[in-house]
Amino acid sequence: MEAYYVAGIDVHKRMLAVVVAEVKTGEWEFQRQRFGTTREQLRELSDWLAERGVREVVMESTARYWRPVWVALEETGIRRQLAQAHSNGARRGRKSDFRDAERLVHRLVAGELVLSYVPDEEQQGWRCLTRTRFQLVCERGRIQSQIENLLEDAQIKLSSVITDLLGASGRRILEALAQQQGTHDPGKLAELGHPKLRASRAELIEALDGRWLERHRVLLQMHLRRLQLLDADIEQLRQYTGIAMRSCEQAVARLIEVPGIRLEGALQMLAEIGPTAATFPSPGQMASWVGVCPGQHESAGQSYSRRSAKGNWQMRRLLNQAAHAAVHAKGSFFQRLYRRWVVKIGPQKAIWAVAHRLCRLIWKILHQGVRYQEQGQLTSNPKYIRQRQKRVQAEFQRLGFQVQFTPLTSAG
Repeated sequence: MEAYYVAGIDVHKRMLAVVVAEVKTGEWEFQRQRFGTTREQLRELSDWLAERGVREVVMESTARYWRPVWVALEETGIRRQLAQAHSNGARRGRKSDFRDAERLVHRLVAGELVLSYVPDEEQQGWRCLTRTRFQLVCERGRIQSQIENLLEDAQIKLSSVITDLLGASGRRILEALAQQQGTHDPGKLAELGHPKLRASRAELIEALDGRWLERHRVLLQMHLRRLQLLDADIEQLRQYTGIAMRSCEQAVARLIEVPGIRLEGALQMLAEIGPTAATFPSPGQMASWVGVCPGQHESAGQSYSRRSAKGNWQMRRLLNQAAHAAVHAKGSFFQRLYRRWVVKIGPQKAIWAVAHRLCRLIWKILHQGVRYQEQGQLTSNPKYIRQRQKRVQAEFQRLGFQVQFTPLTSAG
């Protein structure tokens, strides 16, 4: 029988602890070696593993320090595995770098490690783009909160009378307040609001009557400058993501037919699970990886908890947002589903159950190439259909796509 060699790598920022052993019965003999993490030193690692006939590598890492090692070993043809750190814990007082690497090899062969899903290079690029954009959107939200806190400190209640503080009317008022020689007269500021605002001119004047000081103006000017840069970066990432994920156009078009899933959410989902969800053989396995299915904590025949296990937090966030949007889509199947469950298990668990159902549906749409057909009352509402087509078409055009809508023929 041909010898099968496995390597274990404990990855650090500047150092790699590498061990190699032959998989066999009885006592194992490990070869140990330390390597650096520069590109040249990673080439030496690849050559060292190839000389010893290593066919599989398992590594454990903190943060993203595993990524350069993963890329360096890509051309060697060695099978690569990334273990989650919590599944390779050591007893207190029994931890060292090489022991960690040896333990990785033993537990990999025994099937005791929890391995991470590492997508291909193209999907890794999609993830980098979509996750970076999400971080910028979060930063934008933090700046908006800082602006609102600043206005509250100045006794200006603008966010109480307009829906979107950073909308067109809000921006004009804020920019006027931030100018060096800008006006602080509530009457003149109220004239900058759009005539169709819900708030009347008298309400705007009352809300803008505050204690505006020089420090408020300086800070607001800084916030608006950062906001302008963020908006430009977010739009640039949106365009670049659309170009990079152009091959997923058909998958995106099928996903956005589901109530609660918009274009940006669909792109982020495809970046996390792939355009066909090919890594997951069944919808249950994908739901388990995401962490939206009921967990299990049983001892002595008694169940103590059904709380969901931690999974991919990006997909959990996206499914949670999609579930909240789907149950508010009037007449949709998911709204009926939510109303039936909420009286039994409460709103929080009902939303999570809808997220679980959405996760399984997304797997079916991507894995089997089918299209979503609404079973609720939305299909009989032509106004809703026209509005959704118009919104979806505008979103696609911003990303450089041209779409046409054709009605599905009923099966008969």
